[in-house]
Amino acid sequence: MSFPKVSVCIPIYNGESFLQEALDSIAAQDFQDIEVIISDDNSKDRSLELCRVFKDCQPFPVHIFSHRPSGIGANWNNCLDKAQGEYIKFLFQDDVLEPDCISSMVEVLYSNDDIGLVASKRNFLIESSIDQEFVKRWIGIFGDLQTEFEGEKKPFLRLTRSIFGKESFAELPLNKIGEPSAVMFRKKFFETLGPFREDLKQSLDYEYWYRILNIAAIAILPDKLVGFRLHAGQATNSNRKQGIIDYEAYDRILYDKYLPLLHKSTRRRLVKKYNPAYLLKDKVMLKLKLTRKKWSS
Repeated sequence: MSFPKVSVCIPIYNGESFLQEALDSIAAQDFQDIEVIISDDNSKDRSLELCRVFKDCQPFPVHIFSHRPSGIGANWNNCLDKAQGEYIKFLFQDDVLEPDCISSMVEVLYSNDDIGLVASKRNFLIESSIDQEFVKRWIGIFGDLQTEFEGEKKPFLRLTRSIFGKESFAELPLNKIGEPSAVMFRKKFFETLGPFREDLKQSLDYEYWYRILNIAAIAILPDKLVGFRLHAGQATNSNRKQGIIDYEAYDRILYDKYLPLLHKSTRRRLVKKYNPAYLLKDKVMLKLKLTRKKWSS
């Protein structure tokens, strides 16, 4: 039985507004040794109808799966569970791929055994529904995720786990790689590193990229091969409005998994935050302070 080279994974939920553009961008790819895996989180709009029409018109296999809603991470993992390809290419329902996106990324992974994940720069598709002042601030911080890294950028910038040791690694932008639509990675990592963490909401993508980076290099292509859409209804913006932020959980991950690799200032901050000896010291100092205050009054 032969398997496709690339599994294009599309987790969907009520995505009819932009989904057709995403699907059309897959059909326009100049690399067609693919399968499309669509995992639907019980959409109530026309998303499934659009997917079924798309399936009937394509020369490559399109598989549509229903998924019981239990968070975005669970839907991503369901896509990966069903995927048969050697490489995983996520595409979110809001985003689009340039026609040479998949072929360009496949070439990097096929030609470089030490590369575990490849990402590209992004174009931004800005909808009028989103606060434009927020967009300006967002692009100012997240517009280019790799500006701090030096090195040869042609044919790509090669990142290794040495970036964990940079002082800026624990500073914004915390995601130094890219959103899921901007990356492709080897399916074998899903089997060796496990699934995405379903308890995370904002950081589950780059937490996974750093798991890969800990054991393999990552390539950043200089070309903008993905259109990343900014609009009021997207998950990132909704999470921001609801105050759903993973900073605390992400700090704990850094402490538990990467502490020896981090910059000394980051190590110091995390040890002070999580090491029991430091926590005990803080409690003792507070108790002494309160005792002195009591006796002086």
